[in-house]
Amino acid sequence: MAGGTEDVRKLFIVTTTQNYFGLESGAWDQPLLYHSPEINNFLDDGNQMLLRVRRSDSGVSFSNTIDFADTKDKVLVFFKLRPEVVTDQNLHSNILVSSMLESPINSLYQAVRQVFAPMLLKDQEWSRNFDPKLQNLLSELEAGLGVVLRKSDTNLSKLKFKEDDIRGILTPNDEFQFWIEQVHRGNKQISKERACYFKELFETVAREFYNLDSLSLLEVIDLVETTRDVVDDVWRQTEHDHYPESRMLHLLDIIGGSFGRFVQKKLGTLNLWEDPYYLVKENLKGGISICEQWVIACNHLTGQVWQRYVPHPWKNEKYFPETLDKLGKRLEEVLAVRTIHEKLLYFLPASEEKILARVFEPFIGLNPVQYNPYTEPLWKAAVSQYEKIIAPAERKIAGKLKNYISEIQDSPQQLLQAFLKYKELVKRPIISKELMLERETLLARLVDSVKDFRLDFENRCRGNPGDVSGPLSGKNLSEVVNNIVWVRQLELKVDDTIKIAEALLSDLSGFRSFHRSAEDLLEQFKLYEQEQFDDWSRDIQSGLSDSRSGLCIEANSRIMELDPNDGSLKVHYSDRLVILLREVRQLSALGFVIPAKIQQVANIAQKFCKQAIILKQVAHFYNSIDQQMIQSQRPMMLQSALAFEQIIKNSKAGSGGKSQITWDNPNELEGYIKKLQSAAERLATENRKLRKWHTTFCEKVVILMNIDLLRQQQRWKDGLQELRTGLASVEAQCPLIWQSKWEGPEDPLQYLRGLVSRTLAIQSWVERAEKQTLLSETLDLSELFHPDTFLNALRQETARAVGCSVDSLKFVASWKGRLQEAKLQIKVSGLFLEGCSFDGNRLSENEHDSPSVSSVLPCFMGWIPQGAYGPYSPEECIPLPLYTSAERDRVVANIDVPCGGGQDQWIQCGAALFLKNQ
Repeated sequence: MAGGTEDVRKLFIVTTTQNYFGLESGAWDQPLLYHSPEINNFLDDGNQMLLRVRRSDSGVSFSNTIDFADTKDKVLVFFKLRPEVVTDQNLHSNILVSSMLESPINSLYQAVRQVFAPMLLKDQEWSRNFDPKLQNLLSELEAGLGVVLRKSDTNLSKLKFKEDDIRGILTPNDEFQFWIEQVHRGNKQISKERACYFKELFETVAREFYNLDSLSLLEVIDLVETTRDVVDDVWRQTEHDHYPESRMLHLLDIIGGSFGRFVQKKLGTLNLWEDPYYLVKENLKGGISICEQWVIACNHLTGQVWQRYVPHPWKNEKYFPETLDKLGKRLEEVLAVRTIHEKLLYFLPASEEKILARVFEPFIGLNPVQYNPYTEPLWKAAVSQYEKIIAPAERKIAGKLKNYISEIQDSPQQLLQAFLKYKELVKRPIISKELMLERETLLARLVDSVKDFRLDFENRCRGNPGDVSGPLSGKNLSEVVNNIVWVRQLELKVDDTIKIAEALLSDLSGFRSFHRSAEDLLEQFKLYEQEQFDDWSRDIQSGLSDSRSGLCIEANSRIMELDPNDGSLKVHYSDRLVILLREVRQLSALGFVIPAKIQQVANIAQKFCKQAIILKQVAHFYNSIDQQMIQSQRPMMLQSALAFEQIIKNSKAGSGGKSQITWDNPNELEGYIKKLQSAAERLATENRKLRKWHTTFCEKVVILMNIDLLRQQQRWKDGLQELRTGLASVEAQCPLIWQSKWEGPEDPLQYLRGLVSRTLAIQSWVERAEKQTLLSETLDLSELFHPDTFLNALRQETARAVGCSVDSLKFVASWKGRLQEAKLQIKVSGLFLEGCSFDGNRLSENEHDSPSVSSVLPCFMGWIPQGAYGPYSPEECIPLPLYTSAERDRVVANIDVPCGGGQDQWIQCGAALFLKNQ
């Protein structure tokens, strides 16, 4: 066996070393190394099992042992499977090669995690023959090594733990696991409470990241938004020490990496060139959205929100996930290629589609979702070849697209939509040149749009929100926030016009003038925004020095007190503070930096906001409880009311009760609030119970008073007995003053009341009939003993007036106004409806709190010829029976009531009309 440069074994060692460390042949003394005793020992001595190669600043060195210092440099290790002399024959069957980076623990962890665990645990063949106990041990080894790495003690040294050391954090799951481990472990740098706080925040998204590959693209789009909120909460929390900036930077990076790999894996299952366009488009848009949303989130958080967050500002430059951004742009290019192809097919006749038959051949062998700097030149070359192939097709369809757009260019909206729909084609140089005139027209439309936006802004910017001449008004927004949101919406519209022009019109002569005008308008919007914010800041800061403004809250001030003038209970936490909190939160979300003084007041107000809201609820209850009580029941609630008032008056802290409870005493305040709530609830419960008794008895008495003893004697007796039974059940609990309210009439009196009422009413009807004014006044049919007889008499009089038989007339009613076809008509009131509601226009379902019976608006009734048109069409009406009473024992007439269709619905709910009881 040769021992010099012809030695195949040494050539293998030297070549492998040279390739691994990236050494040039002249950079080291190969002949000298060929005679290295360490190499000779490893090759020629069967007992020597290992050869270590280390590269340091001083050069390359060999050794037959590994020591602790080797972890500081790159290390390559050759070792034998069997204790044999290395020969040409066993060179490749007996020597293993392994590298070592950072530390032996990290190298072992990565080898187990990336190579051996997947092979031995997930591969069916290996896992079937691998002892389950050994499988568990291997899993435990992987987990244990990960714990050691996340503790940052990678070199097994005595160095102190550093929270910002993230060498063991390779995925978001590693970060989540890190905080879980700290909850169970804890140390001087990270308290268990702080670790638990972060762990709970991350739990919002942890499950989704653990199962990321099983999610759909749409689910991950939602996950991006949720993750953005979670990392924002982690960064902005003030309950514990701040989250380290270097750790957050790394977390944003590995989250972006996870999203990128997810997108690549999902889209890698598709054939992007041959699968149906709608399927490819949907998936590509999902992938693009994931990339774009995370890039925007990182830019916004680290470039604006966190840099302006005074309690924990972002100090580095804004973080930009470049790789994810370029992956998103690659996906946009892929979508553009497929979209252009689809649009070309749309315009080309079927006989000429063969032009595009081989259009995707340049992309064969390329996986476009695998973006990296090495694949970029190949991708660009393929795109260039693709563009050459589609050039003939572009020339053919340019004229067709021109004709299509020319037909709609008089409609600005349609013109814009057409350009947006075919923007991928319009961007193509050949087509863009052909559409020069149409693009000029579009630019003119965009110029007009910018002028309109400018005019609208100038007309409204000085008005009040909601006014005709003021900014458009949103819901639950203060004036400053409303104005800024309004101008932001205008900004988006102008920005959209700029983007369209930049994409399709940048080569036109008028583009620069348009662009300057639009940018100038955007600058005006920005100035208006800042003016609004500055005015608000000045007003608030001025109010902070005015004790009457409601913006001042002292932590050591009393929480509430009784007003000596009117006895009302007042909480020392104004509604203006609640509005300020909302304004600070909304303006911060809009990207404004809140002045330190205002932020400090907002922080104090936020600290006490929860307790203040509860106290305000209690105060409102105290101030309004007398209005909720029934006068005659107040003596029944005296004890509960006095107990509640006593708690309010004695708001003292401590067991001795010597000092007043203040905002800065959270434990005493919490206990006091609970006492208040408990007393208020007892008083409210007692009042509700008494009111329910009172209301129930009132309803029963009203029912009795409205029962007609001429026709409903048994019902009256049953109701009276029910009332007596109810009163007897509560007699022991109620004072005489309340019981005395329920004395009522006996049977004869009730009977006479109904009889006399109708007798007097009929006399009035007779007098009006003699004066010939009966039909001109509003009538109540319930005043008659037989209202159906009266309606039949009206029918006969109408037949005489029209000169036709009574059978040729039909009965109609109108809530629209007088009946045009009726010779004689009456206006009727006193109608009631059960089963639904009626507003005079159409029937509607009852709400859960609606009364079961509701009154009906007065209407006109009369008889008209069968062939005449009534006030409503048959399709929009339902005939409802009109009964003499709610018992529905006798029908007076059937009345068509407008319902808007769906007659079955009203039949099922039992809708019916009846007359008022006398």
